[in-house]
Order: sequence, then C-alpha cells, then structure tokens
Amino acid sequence: MSTSILGISAYYHDSAAALVVDGTIVAAAQEERFSRKKHDAGFPAQALRYCLEEGGIRLDDLDYIVFYDKPLIKFERLLETYLAYAPSGFQSFLSSMPVWLKDKLFLKSTLKKELAALLAGDRGKESDLPPLLFSAHHRSHAASAFFPGPYEKAAVLCLDGVGEWATSSVWLGDGNTLKAQWEIDFPHSLGLLYSAFTYYTGFRVNSGEYKLMGLAPYGEPRYVDLIFDRLLDVKEDGSYRLDMSYFNYATGLTMTNSKFDALFGGPPREAESEITQREMDIARSIQVVTEEVVLRIARNVQKELSTDYLCLAGGVALNCVSNGRILREGPFRDIWIQPAAGDAGGALGAALSIWHEYLGKPRQVNGNDAMQGSYLGPRADRDASKAWLDSINARYEVLDDDALMPRLAELLEGENVVGWLQGRMEFGPRSLGGRSIIGDPRSQKMQSVMNLKIKYRESFRPFAPAVRAERVSDWFEIDRRSPYMLLVAPVKEDKRLPMTEEQQQLFGIEKLNIPRSQIPAVTHVDYSARIQTVHADTNPRFYRLLEAFEARTGCPVLVNTSFNVRGEPIVCTAEDAYRCFMRTEMDYLVLEDLLLSKQDQPQWQEDGDWRNEYALD
Repeated sequence: MSTSILGISAYYHDSAAALVVDGTIVAAAQEERFSRKKHDAGFPAQALRYCLEEGGIRLDDLDYIVFYDKPLIKFERLLETYLAYAPSGFQSFLSSMPVWLKDKLFLKSTLKKELAALLAGDRGKESDLPPLLFSAHHRSHAASAFFPGPYEKAAVLCLDGVGEWATSSVWLGDGNTLKAQWEIDFPHSLGLLYSAFTYYTGFRVNSGEYKLMGLAPYGEPRYVDLIFDRLLDVKEDGSYRLDMSYFNYATGLTMTNSKFDALFGGPPREAESEITQREMDIARSIQVVTEEVVLRIARNVQKELSTDYLCLAGGVALNCVSNGRILREGPFRDIWIQPAAGDAGGALGAALSIWHEYLGKPRQVNGNDAMQGSYLGPRADRDASKAWLDSINARYEVLDDDALMPRLAELLEGENVVGWLQGRMEFGPRSLGGRSIIGDPRSQKMQSVMNLKIKYRESFRPFAPAVRAERVSDWFEIDRRSPYMLLVAPVKEDKRLPMTEEQQQLFGIEKLNIPRSQIPAVTHVDYSARIQTVHADTNPRFYRLLEAFEARTGCPVLVNTSFNVRGEPIVCTAEDAYRCFMRTEMDYLVLEDLLLSKQDQPQWQEDGDWRNEYALD
C-alpha cells in the first residue's frame, strides 16, 4: 500500500499545503491563490482540499499530517531573551511578544480544531484523523531544499527571518538524511535585517523585499561601511550579530526605531511617497551587505563540509542577485534553490522529511530535481472555463497549437501584451509559464507599459526573461539551468548596446529609460537579468511558444511576469485570469486553446475601485 503524507504551513505568512505519496510530490499550492488574499496566513483549507482532490484521497485516509513548525518553545528561554529587551516586567513581555510567537503556544490545539472541522464537513469524526506530527521550522526549510534537489550529497543553507528560534542554519544532506551543523538564533537575523530596510524605505515587510532588490541598481553603496560599523558585526566565516539597540522588531510593532532613524538621517519613507536617491542608495547598500554576508557563509560552509554542491531555502534564498553571486564567485560546483523557498515551501519540506527521515525511505537521485518544474498546482478545467466564458458572453477563438503558436508570435512581435494561462499552476512566488503575462523583450516601451498599465506598480521594477534553455548562453552569461527564475546573470556583451558619454553620466532613476541591450525590456540598469530557462520536458507548450517567437523574430526570449496586478495573488482559475485581463490594458488572453482579444469583449463593469484595495501593497 502507498503512504500518503500531507504537509501544512500556516499562521505566519504564505500558508500552503503539499501532498507527497510514496516520496513523489503529487500537489502543492499556496492558500492565497484560492482565497485571493495575498500572502494569506490562515489555515490552508482550500489548498489542502485541492491537494487531496489531486491525489484522489480523503483526509481521513492520509497516513500522516505534518506541520512545518514546532508547537512549543521552552518558556524559560523565551523569558530570558525577551526580558532582556523588555525590562519593564512580565506584562510588558507578554504585550510585546510577537504574534508569531503567541500563536505557537496554542498551535497544536488550533491545528486539530481546523482539521476536525474539515473532517466534519466530510462527515468524518475527529477520532479518524491521521497522526499529527511536527517538524522544526528550519528542518522543514532544509528538507525542502535538499530532498527534491538533484544532488546525492550537498551542504544546505537556510536563511530567513525567524523560525522557532533559528534565523540561519547549516545542514549536511547525504542520501536520505539531514544533519544539523550550526545555527544563528533570533534576534540576530539576516532576513530581518533586510526586512528592516524594506520597512525603512517605505515598502511592506514580507512582500516589498523584491522591490528593494529591484531598486538597488539605481543607487550607490554609500551606506555599506555605516551598516557594517554600526548595525552588523560580521566575522570572516560569515557568522554575525546585530546591534539590537537600532531595531524594534524584538519587542515592538515596527522594524526600526528612532536611533536607526538618526543613523540614516530621518524617519522611514512614507508608503506611496516619492522614492528619492536616498532610498536608492540605502537599497543598494543593504543589498551589497547581504551579498557579502551570504558569500562569506557559503565559502565557510564549503570549507567546513568539503562538498561540491549547495542547496538553499528560506526567504533570503529568494534574493536571486545574491544567488547569482554564489554561483559565479562561490566555491561550489553548482547550487540549487527551492523554488518555493519561503514559508510555503516548508509544507513540502515537512512532508518530505517525514518520508525520508521519520520513515527512513531512500531517495532516488537522477541528476534532475524532483519539483516537476514547480508546476504542482491545479489545472484550469478547459470545458468549465469555456462554459464560464459563454455565461458572460465573452468572445473567443478556439485554435489548436499549430495555429495558435504562430498567431501569438505575430501578436507579440506587434508589441501586444498577452495573458497566458495553461497547464498546472506554479508553486512558489514566481510565474513560470503556467500563469504568466508575456511580451516582446525587444520593445523599448514594454517595461513601462507592463509596469504602469498592466501591473499598476512602480516603474523601476524590472521584468524577467524566459528563454529556451538551449539558447540561454547565447544571450546571458550563464551556462546552466535556471528554471525557477532564482538566478541573476549579466546580458552577454555582444547583445548590449553602446551608451553615449552623456548617457553614462545619468544618475539614479534617470537611468531607467535608456535601452541597454537588444532585449531592453528584460535588461536591468546594471545589465543584469533574472533568468528563467524553459525546458521542453517540464513545460512543452511554453517552450513551443518560444520556438515560434524565435522562428519569427530570431529572438528565443520573452518577457515573463506574474499574471496578477499589484497587491493581488497570481491568478489560479480562468475566471481570475479573465477578471485581471479586463481590469488592465492587456491586449490578448490565452486560456489553454482559447484566444481572446480585448477589443472583442463585451463591456466590463466591476463594483467599486478595485485598485484602492491594493494601493499600499
């Protein structure tokens, strides 16, 4: 008989569920895609139901349910640490305790109630629930990085904000085992340091870190020495400590305090206010600092463990600029990053940890990862999609791929923006050709059009290139797979455009509108690009579209950005996609084999101004 394991992450941010059957990843999805609440932290009831449906199994037929975090922390350790930062007494300690910590005190009972409620809906009894197990937070991260990865033996580095107590941890993965090496504990956290600067520059913590990373190339690293001198003590081996007198996250409701403000010459930027050169310089500085710390840790880990390979997870592993530097400048032969590196991936890691470590089952390593391209979410039912479109009198053409692909290549060459929904939804924060918005990277106007008229987001934010895997080295300075959009590499010299002396003197945001390469829409101001290699074996339809576009234009690259607007989760269903299509200035929409033109659609009305809901995200 098969063994089925359901992993759950919840209650902090990006809750998710994942189903593993006999060691194979059957399904995984974030709750936000179903609830339509970005970074939804609630119990992932809808994601859980999807996973069970995909696996054809009932909740009470599961062999194990595992949560990605531990329910209890030793109270004495909590008290000792928190009273150090809340000396006014016990009541102050309790009131200042972060929400994530309070939740853990009641985690086990909360989970049982949620699961029992689901089971009751299926006319089951609480006594029918399978065993409920718990994995440590950083073990879940480490398991998500190593067990589905392509290496038999590897060092594993987990860097995030905080989980239980650890903020940074190192593991040795070998076969079906993970052995903890060392960790750095809260409140000293590289992830929370980066989030503190996210907060200080006016972006939202746990969602604005991408913005800070995208803003960095517009700035100068003016504050690097100040950060190292006053905020962060880093040893040669990468171990570090923060000066907590500048931070408020251990006991308060903000990330930084007045002492931090004084150090950087003023209060945090107000959300939605003008971004100045100061914010750009701060973004560049903390990015440089983060890269330096991660590189030091990576070099020391390789020295300590003598491994050729490195696996990464945790929220900091989503910093694709840092990942690119590890690959180019680090001591490892290769690296692999879990595509759902944040807390969502912890659900998957917890399930895999039960299979390989708790049950002692061996891994099957064949040189490729086991994530199936990260296409682990639900498929849009084509017939149901067509029926819904008919119900609202939407107009569409039905085209087989032999007709659709060259048609799309022609539309994209004409600088049209296309919404693209096909196959299974991606697991993790990136759209990878299942739920994407695509365009012509050669267009000089495409970045501003997509940012301002489609995504409704800041004009400085870069877009990623999706490129046929076999052609990646012809266009970018990288010689390996990057299927999950988690590595940054420079555009090849022969694809760059020469800049005039006057253009070279531009500063800050003035750099934005200067085309830098033959593919300006995906070339950042420092000539970098966040690359996705597209592979025929994991996404044959998206690969075929790239082939058709290359046949027409000679360019094997498309702009690929997530199919959503600012503040909204990536679309899941055809209905989600159509609503997003009609809300924006997108030109065409593809739903599997259905092609819709904006100008052919009936008039669209929606109650209220939906953009206000997401204005501050």
